[in-house]
Amino acid sequence: MENVFSYIISLGASVMMPILFTVIGLCIGMKFGKALKSGLYVGVGFVGLGIVTGLLTSNFDNPLKAISDIYHLQLKVFDMGWPAAAAVAYNTAVGALIIPICLGINFLMLITKTTRTVNIDLWNYWHFAFIGAVAYFVMDNSLAWGYFAAIICYIITLVFADLTADKFQKYYDNLDGISIPQPFCQSVVPFTIVINKLLDMIPGFSKLDIDAEGLKRKFGVLGEPLVLGVIVGALIGIAAQLNVKSILFLGVTMGAVMELIPRITKLFIDGLMPISEKTKELVNTKFKGKKVSIGMSPALVIGHPTALVVSLLLIPTILAIAVFIPGNEFIPLASLAGLFYLFPMMLPFTKGNVVKSYIISLIVLIIGLYFVTDMAPDFTKAANDVYAATHDQAARIPEGFSGGALDFASTLFGWVIYKLTCYVKYIGPAVLVILTIGLMLYNRRNIIRQDREAQESNK
Repeated sequence: MENVFSYIISLGASVMMPILFTVIGLCIGMKFGKALKSGLYVGVGFVGLGIVTGLLTSNFDNPLKAISDIYHLQLKVFDMGWPAAAAVAYNTAVGALIIPICLGINFLMLITKTTRTVNIDLWNYWHFAFIGAVAYFVMDNSLAWGYFAAIICYIITLVFADLTADKFQKYYDNLDGISIPQPFCQSVVPFTIVINKLLDMIPGFSKLDIDAEGLKRKFGVLGEPLVLGVIVGALIGIAAQLNVKSILFLGVTMGAVMELIPRITKLFIDGLMPISEKTKELVNTKFKGKKVSIGMSPALVIGHPTALVVSLLLIPTILAIAVFIPGNEFIPLASLAGLFYLFPMMLPFTKGNVVKSYIISLIVLIIGLYFVTDMAPDFTKAANDVYAATHDQAARIPEGFSGGALDFASTLFGWVIYKLTCYVKYIGPAVLVILTIGLMLYNRRNIIRQDREAQESNK
């Protein structure tokens, strides 16, 4: 088995994932040509990730080292962004089987009424594979512990998707029957609920807001990821005291990274959407007449005006804080392109209030900086092992740095599961199991109650 997994991993995600998704497509009834095309789109996406991450690591390592030396900073954790995290996730033995295993767990939870959500957001399964992959490497290449961490995260995320589905559907128009089973988004929910209630306790605070639509129009071209990237890259060049030519080059390079990452993401979505749609058809056939939520990507709603405005306000703020905050070693770069994903599950609770959303996001990100710094040694170990086995450029960390990413490595779910699984022997995993079973039973009680109420109202 070890030899089989070693061979599969050596293929790299750009080869392994097309094969896997083609097989999945055929298993759910897709025609061979369509399944193959879906798989190849995913493979091309991974090739693109390697190229974009290579742009970042090869051009920004020396300027960041210069900044650290000039200003006597301890910014030793290089922001690899979600491309590196996804590469670590899918280039491991855990990632090789994460999708079929999690789909099987999802089916069992559906028939036991511990979830209503059918998670067809297959691309974002990398979040579960990532936390499992880090646990796998930390626990001496233990598949059991890797899958334990991944499955715990998957179950908790499905339960949170159910618990937040009604609020999500009421806030966003035309999304009835949709939930968001993405752990990065759902990890924001506990912070949002607590901080939002505390802010509401301040007299008159809930009335304090900004016109998101109006501000979005005023930002104009400055609101484009491309232009933001150019500005951030140029500022890094200036801080590193480079010449004008180098400053301009860094600006355009960072702009390219910010622009290309979302475009490459679209390749994955294009590849996985046919598989997701076919899965949705099967679900509707098997669960006809029963209430089921379809778990979709948060990309459906990231274009909300509040999300755009707050993201633009957050970028300069979090960059400044990351440089000066004590104990932090991580400065966000590639992860800036993913800030929009903080908001899909936050806005239904803040009701789109820009001021509240900004404050909550800032607190979440500051805590996230410490999570990334803490996880950096193990993220680096996982990435280095993956790079040694596959030579995937997305997993290559610049010499002299550790690796990190805000994308899921900075989240409450990811960090807590990682810590309790890997560093709190016996007690930590036991706590996770008890918490997970408790959430499942609580969710099951809610589902049974809702079904009973629905039956009584139809009489």
